[in-house]
Amino acid sequence: MRKVILNLAVSLDGFIEGPNGEYDWCLMDQDYGLTEFFGDIDTLFLGRKSYELISSTGDINHFNANKMYVFSDTLAEVQHDNIEIISNASFVGDVKAIKNLDGKNIWLFGGAALVSSFMENRLIDEFLLSVHPTILGGGKALFQSITERTDLQLIETIPYSSGLVQLRYQILPKFDLDQIAGVGY
Repeated sequence: MRKVILNLAVSLDGFIEGPNGEYDWCLMDQDYGLTEFFGDIDTLFLGRKSYELISSTGDINHFNANKMYVFSDTLAEVQHDNIEIISNASFVGDVKAIKNLDGKNIWLFGGAALVSSFMENRLIDEFLLSVHPTILGGGKALFQSITERTDLQLIETIPYSSGLVQLRYQILPKFDLDQIAGVGY
């Protein structure tokens, strides 16, 4: 089964955007493993706002994805043939079906509300967070409206000379007390 990997830049204090929506704090002075990452994915998941942002700047062509899915209930159409809109009402079943298709891994790009929905439904398999050596002091937090505990296992740490640290975590199975009921200690 393909993995959904959340790969995002985040400030040291946990923000994915500055107070005015800016992301000029993201280091772009080297590859930071993106070439290797692009070789492992062929599908991109993103929210409407992220799609509109990268589409308006022309950056949509820089993403190495054969297929893109935009999660939205308000977007009526998209401008590219390889992009499909997924309704938020049916997204859990759609994501599970896409994960079961043949192919490489899937990049969950954002935004924050979409990440929260994926977290709530336990649809993320790995986090690949590029922690930038910047404290923004405000902005859009990566994790919003998270109400349940999620345990992670660190599987890789890559420090870069710029001070950026890339952290890869896998999601651990949800601890369920009902599964161990009756087990004596």
